[in-house]
Amino acid sequence: MPEQPEPAGFVAAVVAVGGTADPATHTRVTTELLARWSEPQRAYHDRRHLAEVLSALAVLGESDPVAVLAAWFHDAVYQPRESDNEARSAALAEALLAGLGVPEATVTDVSRLVTESATHQMSGSGVADSFHDADLWILSAPTARFDEYCTDVRREYAHVGDQAYATARSEILAGFATRTELYRTGHARAEWTQAARDNLARELGRLGHR
Repeated sequence: MPEQPEPAGFVAAVVAVGGTADPATHTRVTTELLARWSEPQRAYHDRRHLAEVLSALAVLGESDPVAVLAAWFHDAVYQPRESDNEARSAALAEALLAGLGVPEATVTDVSRLVTESATHQMSGSGVADSFHDADLWILSAPTARFDEYCTDVRREYAHVGDQAYATARSEILAGFATRTELYRTGHARAEWTQAARDNLARELGRLGHR
C-alpha cells in the first residue's frame, strides 16, 4: 500500500462531481487537507492511513468520486482527546466542498459517509459499502503492518492509562471481531475477512481480552 496520498486524485474527484472552483482554490484546499493529515498528534490517522484507504478503494474497484472525497475528509479532524472528530470532519467537508462549488446533494452524501464512519454502521449500499471496507482494510493488513497500526493507535492514546486503554480498545475491536460479516463488499468478504479475524484475535489476546 502507498504511504502518501495523491492531491491530484482529490482534485479529479471534485471536478468529477461538478465542482466549479478555480485551480488556486483547489491548491489551497488540498494544502489545508494535507496539513491536517500531517498534524503531530497523529501516529496512525495520518497521510499513510489516507493513502491506504484510497488504495483500498481502488482494489475494491470503487471509482465513485463520492467515496474518494469521503476518504479525504473522514479523519481530516482528528484529536485523540475528543469524541466528536467525525462530526467535525463532516462539518469541514461541508464547508470546504461548498467552497469548491460542489453541488449540495453531493456535499450531503460525502458528509453522511464521514459522519457514519464514527460507528462503521453505514446506511445505504454500494459506495457506502466500499468506503466502509476501505477504511477497515487495515484490520486485514499483513501481520507487520497490522501490528504497527496497533502500536500507532496506542501512541495516539498515550494519555490514557494502560488498563483503561486495554478495556476501551478491547471493546472496540471485539465489536468488529464478533460481527457476522465484518466486511460488506464481495471482494473484501472473500479476500480480507480471515486475515482480519486472525489479526483481531491476536491483538485482543495481547490486550488481555476474555
